[in-house]
Amino acid sequence: MKLFKLQTLKSLWTLKPPDRAFRGHSRLLVSDVRSQYESIRRGKQEIPKYFNFASDVLDKWSEIEKVGKRPPNPAFWWVNGKGDEVKWSFEELGFLSRKVANVLTKVCGLQKGDRIIVILPRIPEWWLVYVACMRTGIVIIPGTSQLSAKDVLYRLQASKATCIVTSDTLAPAVDSVASECQFLKTKLIVSKGRREGWLNLTDLYKVTSADHKCVKTRSQDPMLIYFTSGSTGSPKMVVQSHSSYGIGFATSGRYWMNLTPSDTMWNTSDTGWVKSAWGSVFAPWICGSCVFVHNMPQFKPAVIAETLSRYPITVFCTAPTAYRMLVQHDLSSYKFTSLRHCLSGGEALNPEVMAKWKIQTGLDIYEGYGQTETVTICANTKGMEIKPGSLGKAVPPYDVQIIDDRGAVLPAGEEGCIAIRVQPRRPFCMFSEYLDNPEKTAASLCGNFYVTGDRGIMDKDGYVWFVGRDDDIINSSGYRIGPFEVESALIQHPAVSESAVVSSPDPVRGEVVKAFVVLAPTFVSHDPEKLTHELQQHVKKLTAPYKYPRKVEFVQDLPKTATGKIQRKVLRNQEWGRG
Repeated sequence: MKLFKLQTLKSLWTLKPPDRAFRGHSRLLVSDVRSQYESIRRGKQEIPKYFNFASDVLDKWSEIEKVGKRPPNPAFWWVNGKGDEVKWSFEELGFLSRKVANVLTKVCGLQKGDRIIVILPRIPEWWLVYVACMRTGIVIIPGTSQLSAKDVLYRLQASKATCIVTSDTLAPAVDSVASECQFLKTKLIVSKGRREGWLNLTDLYKVTSADHKCVKTRSQDPMLIYFTSGSTGSPKMVVQSHSSYGIGFATSGRYWMNLTPSDTMWNTSDTGWVKSAWGSVFAPWICGSCVFVHNMPQFKPAVIAETLSRYPITVFCTAPTAYRMLVQHDLSSYKFTSLRHCLSGGEALNPEVMAKWKIQTGLDIYEGYGQTETVTICANTKGMEIKPGSLGKAVPPYDVQIIDDRGAVLPAGEEGCIAIRVQPRRPFCMFSEYLDNPEKTAASLCGNFYVTGDRGIMDKDGYVWFVGRDDDIINSSGYRIGPFEVESALIQHPAVSESAVVSSPDPVRGEVVKAFVVLAPTFVSHDPEKLTHELQQHVKKLTAPYKYPRKVEFVQDLPKTATGKIQRKVLRNQEWGRG
């Protein structure tokens, strides 16, 4: 397989590993890690004492590739929309990641167990550093490129990271706070130029040896730390072990994402979001699939559609917000000839959006649900009946139940907290702890269950239906109202492009439903009062009358995270006068 050159880093990408022997392909092999997962979840064997994703999965695919028993499909395929692209086989990925591993250990002096913050956009180096950390036992802490200097300071201080890797964009912010970070010893930059006080990762690994032996890591050794925000307080540090993510995504990769070694998967997630680990590292590479990446600074429906049309992408995963934007875009001129399976996650997907996507593309969207603390909890897997608006059914090894505030399991149809049974046996594919926060770790348990903080309902067929976050629930005159149902009703009106529903203070009812609405272009000039009344009547017809938005505000856009998730909390705080 030919290694394509990135024009801007030509001298780097022309480095080739020795003794490449690709002889086509014959029958497909099932990776050892998948069969191992099945045995673990069925209780036939314990978690292996030692496990490392780089040596036990990636290097195994490299061996399979060498003897011609994997399709001629790259392991990694990166494009930037400007004509540049990078393709790596599993062997090439191994070769280059070993060079980066030597930079981290021999040049920077990092050791197994040290922590490194990596804040890079969707560029190939992010994947190389990610894999290099696995090879060295260094704990990787990803972050989004949109972090502020204050965010960087908090993460460096809280994590006690000894090294940070970033690009030109965020380097000034790091420099502005570095003096306050006593544990930070090394700063690595991915850049074409030099920066005082920084080591240039690109320059270093051009001249570094690829002779590196993967460290031996215990299954329960920490591999990843993700900062995740809760309803209160500063972001918490979620610790994932080498086995929790490294083995835990075998089932969802095969059955929810429906991946094989012949597939090319495009997951649009930002590298700072945990879903990038799910859909751009572990699940596809467990299955021997190709990870496709488009270096998009911003989400543009036209770019998404053109990419799906131009490249042989077979599996596509993006957020519900992106699907909403895509179905409003004219897709009639595009043909997605290779696309066969579509996924969504990160927030609940409106049934109306799902229906429009089906009409425009002929494809269903298979929604999945999980958290930073878990692997996939629930999903609509291939072959299942899809109930639009549902999160699907529990994914093994999880026993998912709806419980009340005391930890008692509720009957079908009753609303409660979505929870995972952790007693008498805790599923191995769950987070280890909230680092340095035993109170938060303990608070995540209720009786025999881990509580997700999301509210839902389970129907008689075992499908789970999302109602809302605990702190998103609106309690108006004693009626508990989930914002998602109101938003789903609103989006079915042609005037509504997007909406976000939150609670708003009311002197009589305590709080009422308020909808922030982004109008479709053709409705912008309509009379606001008449349109408000029309939307209110529309919601009354589609849901229980008490759920209609008593307040409606038309806005140009909605606050969102770097990954496109609507931030209801920002709007709710605005309504209640909170800072």
